[in-house]
Amino acid sequence: MQWRLTLAMIISVPIVMLIMFPIMTFGQKIGRTRQDSLANFQGIASESLSEIRLVKSSNAEKQASKKAENDVNALYKIGVKEAVFDGLMSPVMMLSMMLMIFGLLAYGIYLISTGVMSLGTLLGMMMYLMNLIGAVPTVATFFTEFAKASGSTGRLTELLDEEQEVLHQGESLDLEGKTLSAHHVDFAYDDSEQILHDISFEAQPNSIIAFAGPSSGGKSTIFSLLERFYQPTAGEITIGGQPIDSVSLENWRSQIGFVSQDSAIMAGTIRENLTYGLEGNFTDEDLWQVLDLAFARSFVENMPDQLNTEVGERGVKNSGGQRQRLAIARAFLRNPTILMLDEATASLDSESESMVQRALDSLMKGRTTLVIAHRLSTIVDADKIYFIEKGEITGSRKHNELVATHPLYAKYFSEQLTVGQ
Repeated sequence: MQWRLTLAMIISVPIVMLIMFPIMTFGQKIGRTRQDSLANFQGIASESLSEIRLVKSSNAEKQASKKAENDVNALYKIGVKEAVFDGLMSPVMMLSMMLMIFGLLAYGIYLISTGVMSLGTLLGMMMYLMNLIGAVPTVATFFTEFAKASGSTGRLTELLDEEQEVLHQGESLDLEGKTLSAHHVDFAYDDSEQILHDISFEAQPNSIIAFAGPSSGGKSTIFSLLERFYQPTAGEITIGGQPIDSVSLENWRSQIGFVSQDSAIMAGTIRENLTYGLEGNFTDEDLWQVLDLAFARSFVENMPDQLNTEVGERGVKNSGGQRQRLAIARAFLRNPTILMLDEATASLDSESESMVQRALDSLMKGRTTLVIAHRLSTIVDADKIYFIEKGEITGSRKHNELVATHPLYAKYFSEQLTVGQ
């Protein structure tokens, strides 16, 4: 008739778990806080080291050190809490188990006194329970690490729960010879202030259209919509008369080339950077050919290992002009139908700008090209220029026509011309 004691043992397990629950919740909180603090520290350390020139030239070593010190102190405090948690987990679990055993022992004695159970049966069950106590340290360690790990992986879980891009859904479409158009496009990030208002434009095949205007007007946001990083909140963008959403994302992006004012260069060799994201095998001759087109052959030939030279993290071993020409060479190798240039010469000196502009002029031939320009002199030959202010197109004509009809565009061009002279 020991079923009564067995039932009592089964009931006592969730009671013990209920006692442990607040401690495990505390462990989860510690794990999440530790991960957040570690991420903050790594972010500050990475930022300070990558911008070490700015830190030193600004005499900001103390400020950077103070930031890092605050994060280290935060990590230390979390470490102390973690040590306390680790130290408490096993004793608390042991105490809970002992209380459970004493409770069951008292209940067993009561059952013996009422004649329901014999002393031998009670002693046998107590021996089984005492054997189980030996596993308590292992169980405590498991729950300790589980609690901390579940908190630490919270961030990763949130990231994995984000909606993923569907690369292969939609049709494969050759963009060659097709007109790219935007029809009354609006855009806002979530519920924030609207960034683009009623944007409409058209890029005929092999034409050059440009976007100009004050900073933060929405020009780069248009490029983000064209690359399908976001969806318009109203209106649509079409290619050859059909929505670009109907084209598979992989197929769409494979036919678009992008060069920005700070083109990304990955850690690795020049060869790896030129072929980044491209499938197939490329010979050295293929790579030297695009380097020629980008006016980059001369400096690559002078490098120790030429195509196999390591460029360093973010291309730090190369000048800004060299990085831009490598990015242009990569675009040549990609051979895109649609080319997007986001102020590709804005951050260069006059000598580098001249060479990069020659490379860009060569790259734009025979392609539909969209240009964001700060220096208006680089877009005077565009087939059409769209002037954007506060997310709205306030003028759209050729350069000479805009100078004659758009006061702000004329003012910008006049000021830049004066500075240039």
